[in-house]
Amino acid sequence: MPLSEHEQRMLDQIERALYAEDPKFANTVRQTNPAVHYKRWIIKAVLGFVIGVILLLAGLLIGNPVMQVLISVLGFIVMLACFLWGANAWRKAAGGGAEAAVPAADTKQKRKGTRPGMMHRFEERWRRRQEGEE
Repeated sequence: MPLSEHEQRMLDQIERALYAEDPKFANTVRQTNPAVHYKRWIIKAVLGFVIGVILLLAGLLIGNPVMQVLISVLGFIVMLACFLWGANAWRKAAGGGAEAAVPAADTKQKRKGTRPGMMHRFEERWRRRQEGEE
């Protein structure tokens, strides 16, 4: 939703005040692109995933059976954590972050179709009782 003319003027005034107060910080904030930040996360996640694979394979090559299991499990956990971190960064870099998420209530309503939920029925009954219909 676009800003109104008044809101746009207020935002411009705030930006000018920020530049006047701390120009170095304002330039840093203005030049930072969130997509670049998420791409760095993806690169770090890929490197972590590779380290996890190396740990997993190194665990298989060690002679001590207890250490084999510990290092292999640690490698798997590192791989899993880095995969999830990278997938989250990928989603945010593609524009599907929390800002674009559909509220849970809307999702449930769409899943059920047009049928109202239990809470909606309770609220409707309560409203009718208060109005004296029942």
